[in-house]
Formats: sequence, C-alpha cells, structure tokens
Amino acid sequence: MVINRKPKYRIENVVASVTFNRHIDLNLIAEKVPYTEYDPDQFPGLVLRINKPKTALLIFSTGKMVCTGAKSENEVYKAVDKVVKLLAKYGIDLGEPEITIQNIVASGSLNGTVDLERAALLLENTMYEPEQFPGLIYRMGDPRVVILVFSSGKCVCTGAKKEKDVEVAINKLYNKLMELEVLK
Repeated sequence: MVINRKPKYRIENVVASVTFNRHIDLNLIAEKVPYTEYDPDQFPGLVLRINKPKTALLIFSTGKMVCTGAKSENEVYKAVDKVVKLLAKYGIDLGEPEITIQNIVASGSLNGTVDLERAALLLENTMYEPEQFPGLIYRMGDPRVVILVFSSGKCVCTGAKKEKDVEVAINKLYNKLMELEVLK
C-alpha cells in the first residue's frame, strides 16, 4: 500500500512595498484617522493596522508604504486598496499605488524525517552546523528561495516573490530529498 506523503505548506506572511508618487502628510493622517500609531521620535513611519485582511501598513512621508501580515498576494492588494479608500474618506488622496511583493514566508511539512547530515553532504548550496542552529539551510537557485529544513521534516521557506514559487520550491525539495534517500 502506497501512502500519499506529498508535502504540505501554509503561507504565513506576505510582505510588500507600496509606492505612491507623492509626499504623505503623516501628521494629518495621525490627526484624522483613528487606530493609527505615530511617534516620529521613536519610528519615522505611521502604523495603520486593519482587521480584514489582518495586516499592518507602515506609511512613510516619502510616499512609501510597507504592508505586512497578509496571508496571500490577494490579501496584500485588498489591504492596500482598503487603506487607500479609508484615507480618501478623510480627504487624503494618495493616487494609484505601485505594489511589489518583496517576500513570502511559508511553513511546511515534508511528511517524514530528514537525515540532515546526509542531506548536507549530498545537496548543493547547503549549510548545516547543528551546534549553531538545528536546521539545514538550503539555498535553492530556481525558484530563488531559502529553505530551513529540520530533522522532523518541518521546513520554512522564505524569499519567494510569488505564491507559486513556494509550491514549486517545497515540491522540488521534497522530490530531491526522496531521490537522495534522506527523507524517510
């Protein structure tokens, strides 16, 4: 009997940069918009948290914004759109945003245990120093991501720019570890 042991993953965080081609008055936003945090002596940006989708947006006077906490690329676009509309309600027009996904972080399971010593010897572009860190660090070239692999079969994929890259990377790693017979 063959057991389906395909790897699983879940996107934990999508970070995006947002550019507006204009200066943003953070004092005006802090004054008018509820639920904002702005203390320029502590941090140069204004923090605006929204619940649906649950994200935090860091807004800078330079016209830049960082969106973090989204669980998908789609949530990033929804969050930015929601903030643009919210600010417009208060008379603050930002114009069209230019959104760039910077990093997608996902946790995963390879559904088996990994012999990290052997994997470090057989896989290229790895670093494994168990005295320093319990996981193997694997730098994949295509897609260009870094995957932390633990002996339990758990993994963390970071550096992806598209959700599809996460799926491709996790499956590629799984197949490679099976081929090298280091995943049991």
